[in-house]
Amino acid sequence: MELSSEDSLRLNVLIANAEAIRIDENNMTVYGLKGDREMKVSLNPTGRSEQYLQRVRELLSGQVLGSPGGYPVFLRRWTRMGQINNEDLDKLLMIGEPEAVVAVTRSRQLTDELARRAWWVAPYAENARRMLEHPLVVAGSMGPVLAEFLVEHLPFESEHQDMLDTVRLVLQPGLISAETRKRLWDAGRTRKTYRVGFLAAEPDNLPDAVPARADVEQYRPLLAPLAAHNACAALLLRLLDSPGQTFLDVGADALHKPADQDVVTALVNAIGRYFQAARPAAPSLREIEAIAASVAALCAAGSGELCELLQGVPQLAAEIRAMVFLAHIDEAIVTPIFAHSDAVGTVMRKKIEPVVTPILQQFAVLRGRH
Repeated sequence: MELSSEDSLRLNVLIANAEAIRIDENNMTVYGLKGDREMKVSLNPTGRSEQYLQRVRELLSGQVLGSPGGYPVFLRRWTRMGQINNEDLDKLLMIGEPEAVVAVTRSRQLTDELARRAWWVAPYAENARRMLEHPLVVAGSMGPVLAEFLVEHLPFESEHQDMLDTVRLVLQPGLISAETRKRLWDAGRTRKTYRVGFLAAEPDNLPDAVPARADVEQYRPLLAPLAAHNACAALLLRLLDSPGQTFLDVGADALHKPADQDVVTALVNAIGRYFQAARPAAPSLREIEAIAASVAALCAAGSGELCELLQGVPQLAAEIRAMVFLAHIDEAIVTPIFAHSDAVGTVMRKKIEPVVTPILQQFAVLRGRH
């Protein structure tokens, strides 16, 4: 089957003038974007629609990429691996292929202008999330546009990983209003997954801050001089103050009823990142017992920041040990459990109790509840 001469001519004119092209299969129409203006070519099939659309794609690919067989197979394989790093990303938005748009959204060379075109071609939530991983897009004109779409679409998301990614990404500075941020936070009362997104995105700037620990002023004169040069001391002071107490409060609440394995993984990683200053330069540990042994060894060492901190505030030895324990926490601690189970909900929560309970115990120590 060949394209009609009229369609072939009009499509070539469209290619010559458009910045991006998309195909509406249902209406048998090819659209082109030029600035803020749309152009369109209404197709006149000479046979079956599916075969005719294939010829259209072959024409577009041949004219734009020099690949008359359609979107190259090797590009399909690389698309979702973010390995498209050429200087012709704009051409991938001219062939009417959704996978080509995905390649553009994941490219490290994505710009705000390319994001504008890609969003016109394929305005889907996953593409928006991937584009908000790029600093140039976040800082550009498209950042707030994509964030607004994701926030409006969020109530309809069914996958918790997508919810997590959406909240984490839209909380980047300058993307959403204070009112929208508050609305997301309030929705997290019933959708705890949202709160995990907050923990990952802005752990020291959470809404509804809780008060500092009652004894923080007692220890501030001792910790503040150390904090100027000792990262562990700075972390401990922050934990006793309002930002750290708020993180512990929200983290403890999120640990009680995580929805699925993705949420648990994101949550333990957020905890580990928060306590990173106290983490030793060693491989991740997969057992609570191994973490406890590492904490004992580190706190018994005769030098380093932890030793200085223990000597400076021996009254807070329990809190320091809790801090070091939590610094070891990351996804490695739940990997052995999840490797043998795909459970979610109540069953999953029962399986992770041996991990969650010790974490909550250390949270309680840092919250002054031991």
